[in-house]
Amino acid sequence: MPVATTPDYKRALSFWDRGALDSAYFYFNKIVTGSKDSLQIAIAYNSMAVMQSDAGDYFGSQETLLNSLRYLQPGKVDNRYCLVSDYNELGSNSVQLQQYDLAFEYYNKAVYLARDKGARVVALNDKAYAYQQQRDYSRATDLLDSILPASQAYPKQYARVLTNLAAVRWLANPRYLAIGDLLKAMAIRRSLEDDWGLNSSYAHLSDYYLHTRPDSALYYSRAMLAIARKLKSPDDELEALKKVMVLGPVGEMRGTFAIYATLRDSLEGARTRAKNQYALIRYESEKNRVENLRLQREAAERRVVLIRQRALGVGVIAMLLVLMVGGIVWYRKRKRELAWEQERAVAESMLAVSKRVHDVVANGLYRLMAEVEHGAGMGVEPLLDRLESLYTQSRDISYGSPKAPGGDYAAKLVELLAAFGGADTKVLIVGNDRALWAAVEEDARRELEAVLLELMINMKRHSGARNVVVRFGRTVTGVLVDYIDNGVGMPVSVVFGNGLTSTENRILGLGGRIIFGKNTPHGLRVSVDLPMD
Repeated sequence: MPVATTPDYKRALSFWDRGALDSAYFYFNKIVTGSKDSLQIAIAYNSMAVMQSDAGDYFGSQETLLNSLRYLQPGKVDNRYCLVSDYNELGSNSVQLQQYDLAFEYYNKAVYLARDKGARVVALNDKAYAYQQQRDYSRATDLLDSILPASQAYPKQYARVLTNLAAVRWLANPRYLAIGDLLKAMAIRRSLEDDWGLNSSYAHLSDYYLHTRPDSALYYSRAMLAIARKLKSPDDELEALKKVMVLGPVGEMRGTFAIYATLRDSLEGARTRAKNQYALIRYESEKNRVENLRLQREAAERRVVLIRQRALGVGVIAMLLVLMVGGIVWYRKRKRELAWEQERAVAESMLAVSKRVHDVVANGLYRLMAEVEHGAGMGVEPLLDRLESLYTQSRDISYGSPKAPGGDYAAKLVELLAAFGGADTKVLIVGNDRALWAAVEEDARRELEAVLLELMINMKRHSGARNVVVRFGRTVTGVLVDYIDNGVGMPVSVVFGNGLTSTENRILGLGGRIIFGKNTPHGLRVSVDLPMD
């Protein structure tokens, strides 16, 4: 990655090297919000995405990488390295989310843009790993065979490709003698003092000897445990401890399991805290930026008022007289319209209350049910808090209290959609950029949120979808939202119930369009064209 020389970038790298990840993330985010250099912003986004991925926030990492791509141009030579890194990291995140087709698209883009042979070897090796995870050992072997000669110019990559090739051949044929290549790769890594590479070699050797020579498998498991602790890599330490528990003496199992359980709980807690801290940093940064813009706008408005006051002078009195006359005329006209407006207000109020009861109480309860079903062990206290929030909102409806506008709308959409994801359903969000919603009115945002909630509830109840993609993008006149799932779809003869009918009426009421793609071979597609003000 090209090296940036600004003080904030140097501080971010320094904190990252020392393991102070929240401080490193803060300074990378400071570059994103304050720098005028598009390449530097893209590099900062890339670094933030890597940190999010390390914390297990793969969806958040994908969104951050897509932000990085917005600041890069393939035609600029100095942008290429960051572009390749972005696409390669997007591929790795997609593999973690088991979105293999998407991973191959990203890896292909990385290979196409890579001008450096070493970068191409890295991207193609990662693509082969995706094939391995799919158990497509034939394609993985062919791809690794093709890059093995080129990788010899880069010893570290050569050892990596050699290890992966031996492992894939052994997985395809358990009688294949992979030990020669595995030991050769390990020797190269020792000569290079490549501790991360040795960690990988020990893991592969332990797996290779697991069923034929348990004593050797235990030896390499303990070697992996030692080097994982040296590298301070809790994920690798957990993997090594798991191997030692399986292979070690029975008397050591209880102590090893206690260490494993403590480390696992500590790692999960650290990752949760990191994800929350990263989100808080982004939120506080955006809030400060908005506040600064508000103060600047108010100062400018005050200057304009002063200028106008000096310029108008005597004309103010005449204007007041005109306003007084106009006010009398308006009052008389308004008095005639009041009766009609009061009747219309009653009808509109009843409709608004009905819609809010559906949006807040019915859909809110179903969303909470989805979070309880798929959430990572929601405790009693958070559940009670959410129920109390629903009670408060329903009470506000009865009192006629106005609904307060949300804060970060993009973050609210992520929270809404991600609540319906789980082990059986993957939800991917693309293009949900804060800048996209800047020109969209609050009413339109609220209606779109209700529409998306209705679609996700319909998906959960009826479609049986395993993958859901919600893509946001800008059109000439507004915002385009595409909802796609691979569920059972919607027959041509379907009769819309109250939920989908209300969904259609919401968008039509805003002057937008909504198209339901019925009877498609790959599930359901719904397109919403939302106008901007």
